[in-house]
Amino acid sequence: MPDIQVPKPPITASKAGRALHDLGLASLFGGNLFARIALSPAVTAISNPSERGLVVNRSWRRYGTVNSLSLAAVIVGWSGARANEARPGKLSRRERSLALVKDGLVATTAVTGVATAIGGVRLSAQTHGGDVPLDDGATPAADAPAAAARSKRVLNVLGAVNLASTAALIAVNAALAQETFRRPPLRRLVPGA
Repeated sequence: MPDIQVPKPPITASKAGRALHDLGLASLFGGNLFARIALSPAVTAISNPSERGLVVNRSWRRYGTVNSLSLAAVIVGWSGARANEARPGKLSRRERSLALVKDGLVATTAVTGVATAIGGVRLSAQTHGGDVPLDDGATPAADAPAAAARSKRVLNVLGAVNLASTAALIAVNAALAQETFRRPPLRRLVPGA
């Protein structure tokens, strides 16, 4: 019986794209989760509400670069996969369904991520240097300017949606990888199998 050769994708580009995509997901999720469960309550140790806002805004401004690069890595990594190994014709029915869900989650994560970044910059600009008075990292203080308090509440919602969509994206990404892993290599050669 002759040996059947399974074609291989361009390993270097594919592996690099996948690694950057996964690192991007980890950074997006980890940064958002850290801010919610660690940074936000920790700033209550700062007695001045305006200083709390300053610390939170400076922290997000610094992490914004990481978030931007991470979001770009997720979008570019998934777009590259969709153009090659994750094209519909190369996927099983179940993989196609998962890929469509992932498409929607990548879009949701991208839109909420960009909206959150823009909102954060706007919030920071509403006071001198971003010192919006906060009760904790997420709650505007009673003396916060009304527009800044509204902006902070909108940011909280956008951040929560972004965290949920990123978590769902991680779960769907794992399910898609597992589905592909379980499909025998020879069946991957048969479109739709």
